[in-house]
Amino acid sequence: MTTVRLGTQPIAWANDDLPELGGDTPVEQILSEAKQAGYSGIEKGGRFPSDPKELKPLMARHGLQLITGWFSGELRQRSLEAEQQAVRAHLDLLVAMGSPVLVYAETTGTAQGQLDTPLADRPRMPEAEFAAYGEKLTRLAEWMRGEGIAMAFHHHMGTVIETEREIDLLMANTGEAVGLLFDTGHLRFAGGDVIGTLRRHGSRVNHFHAKNIRPVIHAQLRNNRWSFLKGVIEGVFTVPGDPEGSVPFRDIVPVLAEIGYSGWMVVEAEQDPAKAHPLTYARMGHAELVACCQAAGLTIVE
Repeated sequence: MTTVRLGTQPIAWANDDLPELGGDTPVEQILSEAKQAGYSGIEKGGRFPSDPKELKPLMARHGLQLITGWFSGELRQRSLEAEQQAVRAHLDLLVAMGSPVLVYAETTGTAQGQLDTPLADRPRMPEAEFAAYGEKLTRLAEWMRGEGIAMAFHHHMGTVIETEREIDLLMANTGEAVGLLFDTGHLRFAGGDVIGTLRRHGSRVNHFHAKNIRPVIHAQLRNNRWSFLKGVIEGVFTVPGDPEGSVPFRDIVPVLAEIGYSGWMVVEAEQDPAKAHPLTYARMGHAELVACCQAAGLTIVE
């Protein structure tokens, strides 16, 4: 029997890259509402405590597990040893919290956090560089595994690993220690074949982000050369179950069952909480994933 767990991301309540979006929302409110919406876990937000002595009792009060947390990697420009040192504190926190994976993204030169840089002007990694980068990344992932946690590599808009082709190249040039965080919204945003890519790399997927896209706003972003953050402000992302979204979760979740995925399914949609009430959308995303899992024969556990 394949089992999954449902979690969420605090970015719907408070955006770390854009503090004006929910920056005054108390952490206690975020955790309380995540639990109210039905989730059993949450990813780490930037304003969460980074000391397990503080974070453990905080999470326990709300009956939530810390699923993982994002790390902005710069392995393209740092040595393996420097990257290990940079990620050390974050890794130690996640291990202490019992988190199964560490979300790693390659952010050297990224445009994702730059409000005035068009997303189309993101950095690119030459295909000839993937072999050396992949070998280095594999060594980092193997080291992480030895320290007690798996790497979940996040393909992300604005970074050098954004498109379906770049995901394919990354997977082809890395060893099995490099897991894949599969994000439906980012891949749909980048124009990729979500279902085909998920099937192709299913054995490497060790974390799943259920993110939806509003195609009308996505088209405006492309046509007007908006930045990634401008798209977020305008509402390019939303949750599963939103009728304005275009990601076919009823078709995608059965593929998770097909590949034998057993892990966290995380509803993540960075939106302006003044426009998209976080608890309302959190409940919407949870209800849709429950329905999808039931239809696909995936068992949800707490």
